[in-house]
Amino acid sequence: MITKAVIMAGGFGTRLRPLTMDLPKPMVPVANTPMMEHIVRLLKAHGVREIVAVLYFYPEVITSYFGDGSKWGVHIQYVTADADYGTAGSVKNAQALLGEERTLVISGDVLTDFDLSAAASFHQERNAQATLVLARAANPLPYGIVITDEHGKIERFLEKPSWGEVFSDTINTGIYILEPSVLELIPSGKEYDFSKDLFPLMLQQGRALYGYTARGYWRDIGNLSEYQQAHYDVLAGNVRIEIDGERKGNLWIGNNCNIGQGVQFRGTVIIGDNTTIADNVVIDSCIIGRHCSIGYGSRLDRTVLWDNVHIGASTTLEADVVASGVEIGSYVSILENVFIAHRCRIADYATVGPNIKLWPDKYVEPHAIVQRSMIQEEKWSRELFTDARITGSSNVEMNPEFAARLGTAIGTALPVGATVIASRDADPTSRMIKRALVAGLLSAGVSVEDLQMTPIPQTRIATRSRQVAAGFHVRRSFRDPSMTDVVLIGSDGRDLSGELAKKIERYFLGEDIRRVPYARVGQLRYPERQQETYVADYLRALDISLIASRRFRILIDYSFGMAITIFPSILGSLGATALALNSYIDPYRASVTAVDEENRREISNIMRSLGYEIGFKIDPGAERIALIDDRGYWFSSMRLLTIVTKLFLESNRNQPPYAIAVPVEATSEVDMIAQEYGVEVIRTKNSHSAMMEATRNPHVRFVGGTRGGFIFSDYSVATDGLFTVGKILEMLARTRYHLSELDSILPKRHQARREVHCPWHKKGTVMRLAMEWSNQFPRQLIDGVKVFFPSGESVLIVPQSGQSWFNIVAEADTPETADRLATEVFALIEKWKTSA
Repeated sequence: MITKAVIMAGGFGTRLRPLTMDLPKPMVPVANTPMMEHIVRLLKAHGVREIVAVLYFYPEVITSYFGDGSKWGVHIQYVTADADYGTAGSVKNAQALLGEERTLVISGDVLTDFDLSAAASFHQERNAQATLVLARAANPLPYGIVITDEHGKIERFLEKPSWGEVFSDTINTGIYILEPSVLELIPSGKEYDFSKDLFPLMLQQGRALYGYTARGYWRDIGNLSEYQQAHYDVLAGNVRIEIDGERKGNLWIGNNCNIGQGVQFRGTVIIGDNTTIADNVVIDSCIIGRHCSIGYGSRLDRTVLWDNVHIGASTTLEADVVASGVEIGSYVSILENVFIAHRCRIADYATVGPNIKLWPDKYVEPHAIVQRSMIQEEKWSRELFTDARITGSSNVEMNPEFAARLGTAIGTALPVGATVIASRDADPTSRMIKRALVAGLLSAGVSVEDLQMTPIPQTRIATRSRQVAAGFHVRRSFRDPSMTDVVLIGSDGRDLSGELAKKIERYFLGEDIRRVPYARVGQLRYPERQQETYVADYLRALDISLIASRRFRILIDYSFGMAITIFPSILGSLGATALALNSYIDPYRASVTAVDEENRREISNIMRSLGYEIGFKIDPGAERIALIDDRGYWFSSMRLLTIVTKLFLESNRNQPPYAIAVPVEATSEVDMIAQEYGVEVIRTKNSHSAMMEATRNPHVRFVGGTRGGFIFSDYSVATDGLFTVGKILEMLARTRYHLSELDSILPKRHQARREVHCPWHKKGTVMRLAMEWSNQFPRQLIDGVKVFFPSGESVLIVPQSGQSWFNIVAEADTPETADRLATEVFALIEKWKTSA
């Protein structure tokens, strides 16, 4: 039995804004009761009598409501942090009040009915030092994934994983049972997290760290959608909580309520104390707070009203949330998914469109039609960044207003007086969005060095070499030409750090932005000779005389992209005879040409008829290449990886020991070649960001991608298609190989690919069953599950990020075997996704 608990009650509630503008998240009501009060009641039901609440944001709201806790039959003490110490650091900050007793730690802003006594018994039976309470989740992405053995001992966990790391659908709920000795592992007075710091340390030290998979209801009320869903779950009876009021069938009604004639209650309805409902009102599946009034003939559907909300006659609300102190007039129409913050006033005959947020104290005039829909921006309320990239539909989600706001958020996350590098591609939308971003940055007191139209590899190099705080590049998305990407770059030229991205997201979503006085507005500068600097550094990194001595005859397809702005000035120094195709900038044709098979056939004919030795197709963003040989044969991206790996290893045969890195989906041809040279192969996740992270290892000198991107870490930390062209020419000159010759002598393996549709809510289940199925075989758990069979075949099962699909990559010595294996695994996933 556990008698002492810590409630983590310091959350800002950024994603619940505008409801939490002047209210701490644990005090947001669910079914007319603050979330934290539901937690206090749950703890009391399971024998907890001593509670320590850890506070940070608006602490006085919590302390004034709960007092010493005697109203609930518990004793509550409070610790208010003077800084954000993280989850574990905050508990350490309260250690003096915890003594030498076993302690349960729980968040004050979740809704759950877990059997905490059963979890405590499990902890005691296992003689655990720490037990994590776990749950199954249809979408495990926002949470920490936990993998245990058959006895519940934790073997592995990942905090906030990508889909490729979702090896189970068992998640960390943030409820922990800790022995006093565990607190001694937490440093005092510094930021320290349970999932990122403490539990990995315990796992590393082999301590008794267990996971208990609980049954019942649990929901992290992390955003407005989750908040609404929690109420729908309460009304549906999916969670066992105490609801105030007298129950009459599907109606809970508080004290001193006045219900008029002809009122219709449909579905389940909860009504707080001292509420008045006039005649002929229709209320369907709603929660009505205390001291509310609803006028004659009004209709409310799936709506949550907090306390002291007053609604006039003949007004309609549909699937909305209305905070305390709001006054809504008569004949008002409020459409679905509107969130109205404290003390707003909406006058008679007004209409509020769907998906709108009204911030505190706003006034809507009579007959006004509030049409500025935030349906696009709802996307950003759930997730802003994908890795270090923000992507939205061009001029719809990714519009100038959004970009200016994002620029201000980025600026707020950086010190006043900092400098940021900016660039864009040739797309008109990119120009517009970049200018809006720059305006936002300047308004926050951050200066901008604008490289204007510049390929992103050059921007990364400039960001790193000019010692600025960050950089960004705006481009038409190569994934979908109707979308625009904003790529954020860290000061080291790699993707922006997750810590800074999180900080930017918090400012963006919370609108806690900085506006500096006019004298501190940032400066906009246009650096001179940036292109000349890039060319000089490029040529210094290669053996130009060696390349020139080979007298290459090459074809360059510029794909109507930005490489044409800089590469011709480089080619002249390489001594090559070059034929240029698609050698002018056209952003509309660039996205089509990148995948145009007719264009490839035309180039094949040219190569064969004119006798060119090698052809390069540079992608519009100048990050990746495709390769064609003198036979007019286009190499697949996997075969290109094999060829470039061979060239690099042969060119560096007599170098000191080093390593190379490739994504986990890369062909094993790479390993076979590397073994000949005694070079270690490190596998990474299947992303450019992971490839860049691999260059942090000082022993990694080459990172090969599976989509035509390559990193030569002596030169850069990111893929650069232009440098790749030069480096391939140098390596061919040094080794005296020809491409067709390499293709004939290098080992060949065959890959077969399949895509399997899988509903979002089944992806975690499929990954868990894939883990169970593959447990008998050697495997890699880097990005998805890669299984190695005794007969030499392998298969990679990886969920596709952002889509309801699984990718299967089967590899074998023959195409037939690879195809058969892919088909068999396809059938397995089809079976797994129907499992309960």
